[in-house]
Amino acid sequence: MGRLDQKVAVITGAAGGIGEASARLFAREGAHVIIADLEDTRGKALASEIGATFIHVDVTHEADIKAAVDLAVSQFGRLDCMFNNAGFGGANGMLEELTVEGFDHTVAVLLRGPFFGMKYAAPVMKRQGYGSIISTASVAGIVTGSAGHMYSMCKAGLIHLTHSAAMELGGENIRVNCICPGAIMTGIFGAMMGMDADAAAQSAQNLKVLFSQSQPIPRGGLPEDVANAALFLASDESTYVSGHALVVDGALTVGSTWPHFQQTTQALAQAMGK
Repeated sequence: MGRLDQKVAVITGAAGGIGEASARLFAREGAHVIIADLEDTRGKALASEIGATFIHVDVTHEADIKAAVDLAVSQFGRLDCMFNNAGFGGANGMLEELTVEGFDHTVAVLLRGPFFGMKYAAPVMKRQGYGSIISTASVAGIVTGSAGHMYSMCKAGLIHLTHSAAMELGGENIRVNCICPGAIMTGIFGAMMGMDADAAAQSAQNLKVLFSQSQPIPRGGLPEDVANAALFLASDESTYVSGHALVVDGALTVGSTWPHFQQTTQALAQAMGK
């Protein structure tokens, strides 16, 4: 306990999923947390429960992100951690099915939103002489086949933006990192099927069996797994870590599960008559 004592953190998309788990953990570790989210009812309830502050933020609106940063400074005098976490599944489909509107909205949420978070956090952190900027990327930005074109493209861009921003801000003692979750049981998948926020959150448990077979570690990822990674990057334990894409995926990006590998090699041996 106390790894974030008196630190100030803005977390976008904090009313559910990875953001909620991070808000709860950061608060338990002593941080002043600002929950920045579209979901007013869920966000306000969580803020009341954990002793945080809520502000309505649509990350596609530059002014909303600026307002969240300004709130941190006006209420607490500084900003120690900016966690650009808000996201959604994005426009999905075959290349010929994708629309300009879907493209633009996906980029606005998944790439432009984190960019604005960096843009407005950086001046505050420069004045302080320190700070940690974290973004939620994805293994979809590293390997293909785990998400649609738009989502994958934006997450790959966010990883590269993390590298570029870390290069610019390192001399100011500002660390910029991102987290690349794998198969995490959150409501994002239910939301992609049109469920409301509450129903989508409840549906996450339905992914347990499917996700337990997706990677070498035989369980689905939890929002808390990513929150723990964010805690490390927000804390003083990671003061020499910057420009890094921290993969939290149960070894998904390493390759197939070992039983699947054995089955494949056995089938190959049989096909070769050995």
